[in-house]
Amino acid sequence: MKAVIIAGGLGTRLRPLTNNTAKPIVPVANRPFVLHQIDLLRQHGITEIVLNLHYLMDKIKAILGDGRKYGVKIYYSIEERPLGTAGAVKNAEEFFDDEPLLVFNGDVLTDINLTQVIDAHKKSGARATLTLTRVEDPTAYGVIITNNQGVVTHFIEKPSWEHLANLKSVGRTDTINAGIYVLDPKVFRHVPAGVEHSFERQLFPALIEKGELVCGFISDCYWIDIGKPVQYRQAHEAILRGEVAVKLFGDRVDNRVWIAEKTKIDPSAKLGGPAIIGEKVQIGANSRINDYTVLGDGVSVGAEASLTGAIVWAGSRIGNHAALNGCIIGYHCLIEDDAVIGPGVVLADHSVVKKGSLLC
Repeated sequence: MKAVIIAGGLGTRLRPLTNNTAKPIVPVANRPFVLHQIDLLRQHGITEIVLNLHYLMDKIKAILGDGRKYGVKIYYSIEERPLGTAGAVKNAEEFFDDEPLLVFNGDVLTDINLTQVIDAHKKSGARATLTLTRVEDPTAYGVIITNNQGVVTHFIEKPSWEHLANLKSVGRTDTINAGIYVLDPKVFRHVPAGVEHSFERQLFPALIEKGELVCGFISDCYWIDIGKPVQYRQAHEAILRGEVAVKLFGDRVDNRVWIAEKTKIDPSAKLGGPAIIGEKVQIGANSRINDYTVLGDGVSVGAEASLTGAIVWAGSRIGNHAALNGCIIGYHCLIEDDAVIGPGVVLADHSVVKKGSLLC
């Protein structure tokens, strides 16, 4: 079986972090995000992967190459212009065979049991099997309604609570599209080549209208769309709490802090945690690294600084007495002495925050 990862988007919701970095290689727990998806696919025996690319594709290729380094074989399908979710996968049709195809949205962090989804698809004989996840507030998403047999009957984009209440007699109304599908490649006969086309708004509703069997597989595993800074931070918190299984690098100290190689931490510094500290990081005297902080490779933290819930990308420098709380700092930023950066602040690469500045 082959998988297609839809990874060609511009990452506009995650800006400014994606101004210079394509979303598939945005660091998550100090690894390019797409590697977590590749790890999951490998765990379930899928080692041939097609990456759909468009935005900053050369940077992605430079990291992944042919995939051999990561135990997979990677093919690239290039969008000259955005083609929508189904159109992007249609664009990779030259790589398909007669086997079912697994499609993975490039925004999704999860540890779902893909083998179970694939087995359910084969057992049902469906043309398409959609992985679904439950959420407390489905009105912010595309809701997918299934009957008691797990057959998808309705697609509703961002419904109101009143609309959902009227549909409860039809089936479940708390399940949303998790962006992971197992598909019969023949369904792409219904997708025009070179034209923008959506799974959610066009292909799947059209299959149901034609009487094709479309099933839902409801998963209770961890799932999040990391497409916005808030969710990006939430994903790191979930990783550090152990709610989602991903590979972390470094030695685990006191069962709460992962510390990678060649890191220098002053003996007087205090490490809280859970936290992740990358390679060649330097932490100064009497500094505090508190809960849910992630320091990328080569980050330096001055003396008597305090970081709580801060995600700092590689190469950034944090000055003496600086205080960072609940913020995201891009690559190679400079935070000068005594600066204070508060929750929700997101800094683009190479930003400079001058001495004593207050950003909240």
